[in-house]
Order: sequence, then C-alpha cells, then structure tokens
Amino acid sequence: MIIINPATEQEINTLSEDTPSKVAERLQTLRNGQKAWQALGVSKRLEIITRFGELIKSNTEELANILTSETGKPIQQSRNEINGAHNRIDHLQTNAEKWLASEKLVEEGQTLESIQYEPLGVVANISAWNFPYNVGYNVFLYALVAGNAVLYKPSEFSSLTGLEFEKYLHQAGVPKDVFMTAIGGKEVGQAILELDFDGYFFTGSYATGKHIIQTVAPKMVPVQLELGGKDPLYIMDDVADIKQSAINAAEGAFYNNGQSCCAVERIYVHEKIYDEFVEELVKEVKGYKIGDPKNKDTFIGAITRPQQIEILDNQVNEALEKGAQKLTGGNALEGVGYFYEPVVLVGVNHDMKIMKEESFGPIIGIQKVSSDEEAIDLMKDTAYGLTSAVFSADEERAKAVLSEMNTGTVYWNCCDRVSPNLPWSGRGNSGVGSTLSSQGIRAFVQPKAYQMRP
Repeated sequence: MIIINPATEQEINTLSEDTPSKVAERLQTLRNGQKAWQALGVSKRLEIITRFGELIKSNTEELANILTSETGKPIQQSRNEINGAHNRIDHLQTNAEKWLASEKLVEEGQTLESIQYEPLGVVANISAWNFPYNVGYNVFLYALVAGNAVLYKPSEFSSLTGLEFEKYLHQAGVPKDVFMTAIGGKEVGQAILELDFDGYFFTGSYATGKHIIQTVAPKMVPVQLELGGKDPLYIMDDVADIKQSAINAAEGAFYNNGQSCCAVERIYVHEKIYDEFVEELVKEVKGYKIGDPKNKDTFIGAITRPQQIEILDNQVNEALEKGAQKLTGGNALEGVGYFYEPVVLVGVNHDMKIMKEESFGPIIGIQKVSSDEEAIDLMKDTAYGLTSAVFSADEERAKAVLSEMNTGTVYWNCCDRVSPNLPWSGRGNSGVGSTLSSQGIRAFVQPKAYQMRP
C-alpha cells in the first residue's frame, strides 16, 4: 500500500497490507491477551493510558508532521487535534473508575442485588482519517480502559498515524497482545467483519456503516456507527454581532477543509440580515490562506481523498445549473496537489444536492428564510441527524428551534464542537450508539446482574 502526500502527490511510504489470515491470527492473539489485561483493574489500566497521553504530548511535533503529510491537514490544525484529543484522557481519569465500578443496589434482606460491568472482550475499531486522534481516542482508549483488547484498523489515508498509536501504546505499557493494528483497505475491513469479534465500532460514511451493520447483525454483538451528517446552522435576525456570526459560521464550515462529520454543511439566514451576513462570510472565506499544509498560516490544506474533488465539482456544477450563484472559489487548483478553493453558493434550495447530500469538503450553500418556522422545516429536511445549530441573542427562541431538531447534538451560538462530557451520537443516517460521556465509557462493557443469598 503506497502512502501518498495529497499536497505534493509524492510517495512518502509503502506499507504491507495485512491478509485475511493475518487478521484472523491477530484476533486469536488478542483473545489470548485480553483476560490478563482485564485482570489488571481499571486504575492500573488508567495509569498506562495516562503514560500514553504523556508520550503523545512529548512527540506532538513529529506526530503532527506525520498527520499533515498523509492527510493534507494544515499543520496547526494537526497540532490542535493532537492537543485537543487529550481531553479524552482527562475525562477517563476523572470518570472511568466511577462508571465501571460495581453497583450495590440492594444490600439488605434475603437477596443481595448488584451489577458488575464486564468487558465485551475483543473489539474491532474501524476508524476514520479526517480526525484520527479524536475519533480513534473515542473508541480505542475507552475500550482499553474498560478492559477490552482492540484490533484497530486505521483508514488507509491515516495508516501512518495508526501505527504511531500502536507504537506509543506499547511503549506506555499496553501489552502487544492487547492492542494491534490491521493495515489495508476495504478488503481488510471486510475480513474483520467476517471474523467473530465481540463488538464493532466504526467511524465513516453512511454507505459503509450500513454495510457493516447488515454484515455483522447475525453475530448478535454490539455495533456502534458514527456516520456522516448534513448539519444545518440557522442565523437568526437578532444575533448580537453579524460579522462575528459569519466568522464563526465560516470556520464551522471550512475547518479541516470541511472534512468533518459535524462540519456546518448548510446555512439558513433570516432575510432581515441575509445580505450583511453573506457579505461578511464571503469576506472571511476570501481571507483564508490556501496552500502548503506545512505553512503555519495555511487554513485550507489539501483534500485528503482526490476522488472527493469530483463529488464537490458535481455538487457545485449541479447547483449552478439550477440557478445558484457562486460568490467565491469553486475550482480545483492547477498544479501539484489535491487543492480545492473554498466555495460559497447563494440562491440555493433543497432541489440541489449541495443542500441535501453530504459534501465533506470546502463548500457551503446559504439559503434565505423569512421565519423560524421556515428554517425549522428546512433544517429537518434531511435523512441525517448528527448536529444542528442556531445563532441568536435569545436563548428561549433558539431552544424552541433546537427542540424540534432530531439530532444527537444541538448548539446555541457555537457549532462543530465535541466535548467528552457529553454523549456523541447520531440519529437516522448519522449512526447508532454513543461514544464519550458516561454512556461512552459503558459502551465497552456489558452488565452482569448478581442476585446473591448469603
């Protein structure tokens, strides 16, 4: 498997893909190692994961350069991701022992009743390339702390980062038969699905998630899917600062080249402030520096998957053919690298793919609305249910809109944000199950009810 730098199109490494037989061998190795790992106890496992976090911190610059070289993510955004993901470890240190401890429910009488939480066993984590630290930590760190062994398959577009996870987990003290990687593309992923793991945790597209859940359903084991989104943002006419709202909305749409499941993918603006908001947003986007991801001032780096450019072009061109207007950007840059100018489209509607289908790139459509009711109807017009956001000076007015949203997360005056204190979950085509929070800790254990008569 050849690893290509999307900013230079140069080969930066070559890795050997794992065969189905190797994946099967690793599953057996992990089964042999899991029980001893479970026997260590939560506090000891936390100590090891804490050491892992310190090792990552000590090597942030090297790891950021690896991440940038294989994904095209701007170097400062790579640093931000690595440093920001550490809050998952802080969350585990604060909460894991509490949420994994046995619960005594009835301590008097003829029958004593309690719950113990046991690991699932050996879990498969098929992960994503766009935020490998964030989405990876959400699964494999929580799974390890809960006492599971993990087979981690990084995306083929972030395999070098995945191997760094393995290296530093082992250095921190996670046994080699407790965390292992599987390197390769969809063939390796399919081999994992055909084996008998005790749980499957996937981050990626709806189409792949649907295939996974259909394939592993007969195994009757836990499956969690963190999938895509078509996340709406509504800008009300009472926002305190239109310019700042536009700046925040633009960042929510274009950070990491818009390659985020919870990126703002469509914007609705009240007609009373529409023109001013659009003017300020376009001004902000035109100021974004596009180019070499290793440059600390770059905000728009390379598109990670070159085939995504065709999808973006298709959405933009279809919208233009149906009457939308392009205010800036919208072209793949000529020359070396997979670069795409950030695009702002207005005059859009829900007959256009840009307002209905996930874009996963640096493009945004802005639609004018005349009322909160119209905004609600348009925001709800989607098969996805990950996040939705409202910018407004009026909390109650914002809540009235957010209460109508069938999404796992809602935002008031913020967007594109994940906190380990809160469950991260999707509805509809955005997935099933929750990571993070107390629910994300207990996602990796199964309860056993004890009814004991002394």
